[in-house]
Amino acid sequence: MGTSRTLKAGAALLLLISFLGVGISQTPVVKKRIAVFSFEDKTNHKNRWWSGQSVGEGMADMLITELVKSGRYQVIERQDLARVMEEQSLGLSGAVTQESAAKVGQLLGVDLAVIGAVTEFGWSEDNMGGSLNQKGLGLGLKTTAATVAIDVRMVNTSTGEILSAENVRKKESKKGLSLNSKEFDFENRDKFDDSIAGKATRAAIDEIVHKIDINAGGLVWQAKVIKADESVYINAGAASGLVQGQQLLVFRPGEELIDPDSGLSLGAEESQIGVIEVVNNTVGNGRASACKIINGSGFQRNDIVRLK
Repeated sequence: MGTSRTLKAGAALLLLISFLGVGISQTPVVKKRIAVFSFEDKTNHKNRWWSGQSVGEGMADMLITELVKSGRYQVIERQDLARVMEEQSLGLSGAVTQESAAKVGQLLGVDLAVIGAVTEFGWSEDNMGGSLNQKGLGLGLKTTAATVAIDVRMVNTSTGEILSAENVRKKESKKGLSLNSKEFDFENRDKFDDSIAGKATRAAIDEIVHKIDINAGGLVWQAKVIKADESVYINAGAASGLVQGQQLLVFRPGEELIDPDSGLSLGAEESQIGVIEVVNNTVGNGRASACKIINGSGFQRNDIVRLK
């Protein structure tokens, strides 16, 4: 009898946990939008990525890949970033300033811009003993070390404020026999990943992702109205994690407040003007949504949309 009651209680508990779990899993998780600019290469420029890219471009692409794989962010596509940079007469692979990153980020509707520079990407050797020559080959014991350092800044595009400035430096080494082979002579992605240079780079990228997680967590997600008539179209959709039936608040920005000393935006006064509901989150391959009006009127382009 006691066993039967225990089983029934256990079944009821499992049913409750299952019910709660379903409820939690169905809660929409909206992704912050991020733009990663190519990192400036401040090294000696002797090393190139296997694809022919500069070291700065290659590391920025690695970061983009990891952010996309995490599933936590909507990362702006490289061609969209290049288009806006060109329209603003800014070089995609050169030095990107805090101000230009914020400006481009605002035009693209992103929450966070990541800019930076590769300051170290090199290797060193320490001989551990004698060597012998066989047919001109130098064979000996040594320790080979690879060092990667990246200065990275994360910019709140709404205000132009630098949320975090970090120097990420990683070092990997190995000991053993060597035939005077350079650890930076890699031909493809697999060889790079297996090298100590690849392992140091991977560790640096992983740390940057962690720091982005910390800083992006404090940002308020927002989107903008693209156009409004009978329906309201916004520049966020399924790719951002929005779901059909989700209600959103709409705000009208007032006059922008500009810091007279720095020239940076301090935001603007806002007033809530209505509520909309997502009815189609697949517009533009999931990059935009069509919404119906729940209440309010007079919606217009560039009105700000936030989670309810």
